Amino acid sequence: MSTGPMVPLVKVLMPERNVLMPALEEVLYSGMIAEGVHVHAFEARCRDTFGLPNALAISSGTGALHIAMLLAGVQPGDEVISTSMTAEPTNTTIMQVGAEPVFADVDPQTGNLDPASVEAMITPRTRAICVVHYAGYPADMTALRRIADAHDLKLIEDCAHALRARFADQPIGTLGDFAIFSFQAIKHMTTVDGGLLTLRDESLLPAARRLRWFGLTKGVPRTEVDLVRPGFKYNMSNVAAVIGNASLDVIGDRVQRHKDNGRFFDAKLAKVSGLSPARVDEISEPSYWLYTLLADDSDAVERKLASIGVMASKLHRPNHLHTAFKDCRRSDHGLTSFYRRLVHIPCGWWVSDAVRDQIVDALKAG
Repeated sequence: MSTGPMVPLVKVLMPERNVLMPALEEVLYSGMIAEGVHVHAFEARCRDTFGLPNALAISSGTGALHIAMLLAGVQPGDEVISTSMTAEPTNTTIMQVGAEPVFADVDPQTGNLDPASVEAMITPRTRAICVVHYAGYPADMTALRRIADAHDLKLIEDCAHALRARFADQPIGTLGDFAIFSFQAIKHMTTVDGGLLTLRDESLLPAARRLRWFGLTKGVPRTEVDLVRPGFKYNMSNVAAVIGNASLDVIGDRVQRHKDNGRFFDAKLAKVSGLSPARVDEISEPSYWLYTLLADDSDAVERKLASIGVMASKLHRPNHLHTAFKDCRRSDHGLTSFYRRLVHIPCGWWVSDAVRDQIVDALKAG
């Protein structure tokens, strides 16, 4: 039984103190701590670093998703096809705009939306599809894009887990009409809290900027600006952006470590009795925010890893089990199978070669 500190499932990534603290001190005493040049630089660097179009920095991933829903035309009484296998804000945001989440089923080998189930759930009230790339494993965007286009629906990517993932050699976040990323504390990178909104249609940028700043056009004197549609206080601060800019200097190497560890586990655990790695399609490149393992006895895996000082967990609860979502239409045969077998194990930049070998040896031992 391990007596030392546990290897965590998730961990906060902060830039080195000697890099971050001088930059923070400079902005904190600059007199310009709200949205300004640091935010605009962060937006430009995110576009270049992650290959994203038209990126806007937002105060949270949830705020970014709220704006995406509004720009997608989702209104009270509409339906948005989503997934129950996600963090709750994906679906509370749908409710926030007055629409109803409809839970399509998931592929029991990945936890991602099953395109056939998505298409079967479409009704005349359906306005959009919200796809979560669960745990950083890309969903089948070819099929979902086809379905969205065939039914004249907006496709919104929730990429909170999927920074630097790719599908069909395209960056995740470029295949939907809208996409959001999260820089909340425990994601691949953090701005303490923050998010990013990307839009395929560049003409929507002015409306998106107004929605993140009360409905006003920023930079125009308050005595001259006209508020046409109420917006929100969703802008990012310079303070958060400084943390983000420093993090961008190291994020490539850190996410690559997630990927390297994930591929290591894919290879080493594929033939262990009672275990199977989540399926990775040939055209997908996961970002492995969490490593998704499917086990005949997921509780036993958690106990085994705890005995060697490694955290493991299902982490999320299917949303339809919450009272708030109990009346939402759903299909969950595949989800029931997936969740029963699901156990996440750590594979981030803090997982050393020695630790990942220890994890594999423990699981091989049974």
